[in-house]
Amino acid sequence: MLAPSSFIQNPNPRFLPWERRSPRSRGGCIRGTTSSVLLSTLSQRPVSPNMLSVLKIRCAVLGAGFAGLSVAWHLLQHSSKESQHICIDIYDEVGIGGGASGVSGGLLHPYSPKAKLLWRGAECWKESLNLLSIAEAAWHSRDSTSETQEFDQELDGFIVRRGGILRPAMDLKNLNVLNDNAQNCLASCRIEPVDKDTAQSLVPSLRVPFNTAFYMPNAVNIHPHRYLQALFLACENLVKEMSSSGFGGTRLCLHKKSVNKLLELQEVSSRHRSLRLCSRVLLGCPSFTRVGIRGEYDAVIICVGAKADMLPELSGRLPLRTCRGVIAHLQLRDDIGEEYSDHSPSILSDAWLAIQGPRSMYMGSTWEWKSRNYLPYVSAEEATNALKELLPKASAIYPDIIKEWTFAGARAGLRAMPPLTPHGSLPLLGCINDLFDGNHTCKYWLFGGLGSRGLLYHGWLGKLMAQAVLLGNEDVIPSQLTSWRRRRSYSYYN
Repeated sequence: MLAPSSFIQNPNPRFLPWERRSPRSRGGCIRGTTSSVLLSTLSQRPVSPNMLSVLKIRCAVLGAGFAGLSVAWHLLQHSSKESQHICIDIYDEVGIGGGASGVSGGLLHPYSPKAKLLWRGAECWKESLNLLSIAEAAWHSRDSTSETQEFDQELDGFIVRRGGILRPAMDLKNLNVLNDNAQNCLASCRIEPVDKDTAQSLVPSLRVPFNTAFYMPNAVNIHPHRYLQALFLACENLVKEMSSSGFGGTRLCLHKKSVNKLLELQEVSSRHRSLRLCSRVLLGCPSFTRVGIRGEYDAVIICVGAKADMLPELSGRLPLRTCRGVIAHLQLRDDIGEEYSDHSPSILSDAWLAIQGPRSMYMGSTWEWKSRNYLPYVSAEEATNALKELLPKASAIYPDIIKEWTFAGARAGLRAMPPLTPHGSLPLLGCINDLFDGNHTCKYWLFGGLGSRGLLYHGWLGKLMAQAVLLGNEDVIPSQLTSWRRRRSYSYYN
């Protein structure tokens, strides 16, 4: 297997790397094939710079959440390193962060609820922090005329809150398990056992029933919607840089459009001969107009979370379960003068508290299995039921939440939960052409099943997916993430 830790470099830049001939790969993916007849012909001989100026890889990314924007960023980044032109169309009916990613709690660390390091947690943690730094840099460098203002008027709000996370031990068994697992923590995300006095110096009035809590000072709290906006802005900035460096054919376009079936993309692809459907500024127009958009996409990457099972081509064929989660927004009462300290951590327990500011926090989350409701809107009845479930759990460790905080609203997302494996619940990745009937010159890829850990997984796995797409080689993806396809029937998951 090719090393997943870094992008694979093309040893012979005179040939396009995804055009090399090699045996059939897993998932019906033929390594070294593409939908372009022109590329197929040119792969037999060296490609001149003039030829490369008109050659493009065309990718459709379905979904503008954690998975979709991570893939888009890494596709752009790697194509710039390989001197490739790439056109990326992102499809999302709501827009940036409109799905479950945009309503997540935003607590980021590489551990399970028992403080055990998750599968490939070190790589996932490192790449997530890297994307966060890229997004922060783009956000803080934007000017007052940035189009990002249309998405979020809270321009001075945080993207990353670095207050750490605190988890009190709730019973003796829990204490022993947490203590044992904490011994194997990452140096870059330490887990420090602290006594009751230390814990309460971090969070006054915190309950620490067994005199021990576990503090992760390097863990962070993300504002998911603002982070996704910033990551998209970083993608746009990279396209501008590539365009000014001679890659005028590179293009990034967000379509606020739903894709109800994958066949629509072939139909839309054959109709696109202008720039009319783009909902944002299109970069690299001269080269794009000269070449035009014809034929199918070279790759379609499906990053729509729980909605993947709603595509007719994939319905009932993926080992995913759906789970709706409601998150409550709480605000400190106006008559309370003492605010939650900017340096105090968020809290993990049976219910988590993600601090949003000195007078604002999110509390979550409920778990409604088998729900098909992916709308973010929460009815009064659903909100009431969520508070009845979450408040007793939260007040068991932070009693001030009952007397000092008030309900300010609720939002919800539909998670796509993957099956349990010997390595834990792992996302589903890979080429899925073998799930379709007939021959397809386009390659279809799945990046789904991130469950409740999308923020942790999206950076590293988005990087691997971009590699696989550009190389046409699924073997860069660890087999643990593609083994789900070996099952013949998935009906028992539904």
